[in-house]
Formats: sequence, C-alpha cells, structure tokens
Amino acid sequence: MATVTRPRRSVLYMPGSNARALEKARGLAADGLILDLEDAVAPDAKDEARRQVCAALAAGGYGRRELLVRVNGLATPWGHADVAAAATSGADAVLIPKVESADTVRQVEAIMDAAGAPAGMAIWCMMETPMGILKAAEIAQASPRLGGFVMGTSDLAKDLHCAHTPLRLPMLTALSLCLLAARAHGLAIVDGVHLDLEDAAGFEASCVQGVELGFDGKTLIHPKTIEAANRAFAPSAAQVDWSRRIIAAHAQATAEGKGVVVVDGKLVENLHVANAKRLVALSEQIAALEADLNA
Repeated sequence: MATVTRPRRSVLYMPGSNARALEKARGLAADGLILDLEDAVAPDAKDEARRQVCAALAAGGYGRRELLVRVNGLATPWGHADVAAAATSGADAVLIPKVESADTVRQVEAIMDAAGAPAGMAIWCMMETPMGILKAAEIAQASPRLGGFVMGTSDLAKDLHCAHTPLRLPMLTALSLCLLAARAHGLAIVDGVHLDLEDAAGFEASCVQGVELGFDGKTLIHPKTIEAANRAFAPSAAQVDWSRRIIAAHAQATAEGKGVVVVDGKLVENLHVANAKRLVALSEQIAALEADLNA
C-alpha cells in the first residue's frame, strides 16, 4: 500500500492531549504528523485526547501532510476504542505501538474494517521491541493495508540494555533488519527520534546516518528539528539534475535502439534509471508539499 516516494523527511510527534499543539501543527513544515494517543498522553487524559484528535482531523487544515494516529495497544483499556475512532477520523493511517506479531496487525485491521475504515487507510507499525524486530519480515507482510514501519529506538534501547551512542552501533542490526523487511515488501520506513534537543550537530549526524542506511525520513519530537531533517532527507539539486539527465539519456538511447548508455563517462543501467525516477518523483512531491504550505 505504501507510496515510498511520498515525502516523509520529517514526521513529528504531536501529543493528542494538547489542543494548542494540534492547532500549531497546521502551520509546521513537517512532511508528516503522528497525532499521539499513547506515550505522550497520561492515563486520565486518554479519552479526551482521542476526542481532540478526531475533532482536529475533522476540522482539517493540515494540507498535504501525511497524518498518522498512534493508538494505544489493544491490550490496554483504550486501544480498541482508539482504533475504531481513528478508522473514520480522516487520518491517513493508524500507527500501532510495540507490534510483535502479524496477528496484532490483523486484529487492528479487523477493528478498522468493522468500524468502516476507507479502503485506502493504511496501518503502520512501531518497531520497538526485540521480539518485534525478530518478527519484522512476518509483520511486513501481515496485511494489504500495511504502509510502513516507524522505528521506536528509545524503547528498543531500553529493552536491549544498550547505550544511545552517536553512531548507534548497538542498534544497527535492528535498524537493518527492519529496513530489509520494509524494502522487501514495498513499505516506507522512518528512523527513530534523537532525544537530545540541544545537540544540533548530533541530530544532523543522525539524519545523515539515516539517509545512508536508507530511511525515508526521521521521527521528531520538536518542531525546531524539522528544517534539518527536511534538508538531510531531500534529494539535492545536483542529484535531481543528474537524475533528469540520465533519464533523458536512457530514453533517447532506447529510442535509438542503443544497448549502452554513457553519461559524463559513467555507464547508466536500468537500476540507475529506476532510482533516478524515484528521486525526481520525490523532489516533485516535496515541491508540491512546500507550495501547499506556503499558499
């Protein structure tokens, strides 16, 4: 179901219990928003948060941003009602926390279907426990509704008893397993948060690492990090220019019946053209998203 080329450079968590934050989010330059009913909401505020999130989504005004509602787990007193409410809220997806099996995805899917969720509404999974990571391939093919993975690196580090080091070496295996599962099944995948809001250099380094690993973007906990994430995960002007050139050269060579394409001394193959088309499409969608924001 996922459209991997949709901009997901910056996906910002917004607490569902904070009406002011939900309003402010309409003017932020994030590609996506996670309207959170889980970790960011105290137990006595869960019902009110659900009501506020559904009201905010009904009011609209979020433009082209991708909107995910992170529900509480089905084992909690709020999970079933969260999923049922989110199903017809107008959000793009339901985000399930701490997914550890394909059965959990299918249970959420059944609740969504019973509640009347539109066919195009996706399910996303938080990948944040050792068991979830080990079941990543199974989870990735659990449902046609599945749209993507969100890495929950804070919870994962807690369970692994590992440190949040700058290079994140203790978590690379988990990150890579989820990337492999996501790409094998055509899903989007966004990286975990950077916890130190005063460490701008560290945040930018983590974005660079995320790009190098292959993530579509990064989850964020503060609006001040949006610009850096958007810059890091967007194709550069040089990349887009090169991509357009090799697409054109390949098309011309194909039309002329040539089997070999060389641009600036570099051999261009079908795999390069496919990636070039992805980057150009992503660039065009980013431009449309930013035009919508500035309108």
